[in-house]
Amino acid sequence: MPARLLAASDWFNDALINGMEARGWPRLSRSQSLIFVSIDQAGTRPAELARRLGMTRQSMQQLLAKLRDEALVTLEVDPTDGRAMTVRLAPRAHALGRDAAAITAEIERELASRIGEEPLQSLREILALDWGAPPC
Repeated sequence: MPARLLAASDWFNDALINGMEARGWPRLSRSQSLIFVSIDQAGTRPAELARRLGMTRQSMQQLLAKLRDEALVTLEVDPTDGRAMTVRLAPRAHALGRDAAAITAEIERELASRIGEEPLQSLREILALDWGAPPC
């Protein structure tokens, strides 16, 4: 089952990345994509993003530099601690998010045509369940 879950995740991610690229967006890595859903609305420190995504601070800084170069995030001085930085979504990232949502809907329609609407609805329900803490 783990291999099947990973393969399904890869299939969806590849479809999303391909769709975004077709709309003219830069090709983002999975890690870069995960940063977008990990940034709090008020902004998030890079160290916290690294912790949330299970990577080193140095790796996070490299990813953020690329996203900043693409004008998708901004790095600003943290108003609560002038020694720290806060990552925020840049205005351009909101347009990226709208395109990603539209492409996600297209992917789900394609998946429904391949596996059927009922299995897709069951999949949505299963993934929405609270699985609890990992057993190990």
